[in-house]
Amino acid sequence: MKNQLFTSKEIAKGFLESRFDTDHTFDVCVKEITIKNLPTLTVYISGLVNGDSLTKLLANLQWEQHEEIDDENVYFEEHFNYHDKEQVTSIDDFLLGILSGRIGFITLSGYAFLAEFRQYPGRSPEEPDNEKVIRGSRDGFAENVIQNVALIRRRIRSTELRYQMHRVSTYGQTDVVIAYMGDLVNEDHLQWIIERLSQIKHDGLTMSDKSLEEWLFKQRFHPLPFVRYTERPDIVAAHLLEGHIAIIVDTSPSVMLMPVTMFHLLQHAEEYRQAPLIGTMMRLLRFGAVLLSFLLLPFWYLLITNEHIIPEQLSYIGISDKSEVPLFLQLMIADTGIEFLRIAAIHTPTPLSTAMGLIAGIIIGQIAIDVGLFSSEVVLYTAISAIFTFAIPNYELSISVKVFRLLLLSVTALFGINGFFIGIFAIFTYLCALKPMKVPYLWPLVPFFPKAFLRVFIRFPMSDDALRPYIIGAKQRKRA
Repeated sequence: MKNQLFTSKEIAKGFLESRFDTDHTFDVCVKEITIKNLPTLTVYISGLVNGDSLTKLLANLQWEQHEEIDDENVYFEEHFNYHDKEQVTSIDDFLLGILSGRIGFITLSGYAFLAEFRQYPGRSPEEPDNEKVIRGSRDGFAENVIQNVALIRRRIRSTELRYQMHRVSTYGQTDVVIAYMGDLVNEDHLQWIIERLSQIKHDGLTMSDKSLEEWLFKQRFHPLPFVRYTERPDIVAAHLLEGHIAIIVDTSPSVMLMPVTMFHLLQHAEEYRQAPLIGTMMRLLRFGAVLLSFLLLPFWYLLITNEHIIPEQLSYIGISDKSEVPLFLQLMIADTGIEFLRIAAIHTPTPLSTAMGLIAGIIIGQIAIDVGLFSSEVVLYTAISAIFTFAIPNYELSISVKVFRLLLLSVTALFGINGFFIGIFAIFTYLCALKPMKVPYLWPLVPFFPKAFLRVFIRFPMSDDALRPYIIGAKQRKRA
């Protein structure tokens, strides 16, 4: 009787109705049905199961003729010949199975079984809005963890692909999957992640993968992202084959990739959907956009406030119409205003967002110039700087660059030329000091690896026999 979970079906029914408080919970179904000649209690969450499949199966298990039941356990095993069922010996496991979308069966004598009929609500795979490509697959991750792991498995048909399931948080019991290649993964990195997951003691991951990132890395007030988020299964597959580790969180359409450096955050799938030369050109333009987004406004402010260092050939970059508002304040208001415009666009319904952008960008901008709040040059350079920011493929990194830009602008306004260069040095030192998962954030620039650094800027042909990145610490650096 060691497999008997309850002393009887009636006691089990009372326990479940009390535990789930079925008088005040409408989606928990506790019903009595008969499997052939065996009365059983069925428990499930109505919104998490495939009702059609359950109905068809139970329709074939109704009473046909009277027969004696010697052993309920054996009888249920023989007649409920469903391909995915298991006997449960722990009440906690039984309740968690029900809450996860499985169906529970309890016999007259209290034997408990779980059957797999899960069908989570969610959308179909579709191309992510923020990672579009001109040519390439149009499928993307959704909010269903089972569906997401299948999208990756479809691209890597190898027995070495591993999916470790973990349940994190006290009330949420969120499914978290660690994906990696068994013959490539760095065991130290894998154990670090598993250990950090086991240390999470919290009610629930309300913001799913972002909450998990902050728990894993204890991010606190660091502005830079320590993982790469992606909604494309082809990007995840490519990283897994390099030896990276992916973390898939149920209810989230984004997958976290780690360990990563800042240069991983600047990659985009479109580079690998074009010819190597075109991909290299796109990559160089993107790197240039990062530098200009960071340096353009502070450097222009430095030149304008120190006109004696402006070469005569660049005299046109000065301000033609003076304003009563200090230049630094103009730049801060304009740059922050673009951020308000971005926030407003997120909260504005799609049919109205275009009109809102036209009003803010054209009408308000022009009126601000006419009334003397901004000089036209401030609007121009702020808009160009914003375009460079939007060219950064990683949203989290683009916001971080903007934070650093405002800091550098403030230091330049306070201390002039010395402040500009000291600010750049301080930010560069901060980046060099970052080592999430003990991986230098600026590798292969710091520490400097010439061959790897060359591959950061040049998109070599895929047929080249490239080694896996040294910093990942893959078990096999040479590709198969």
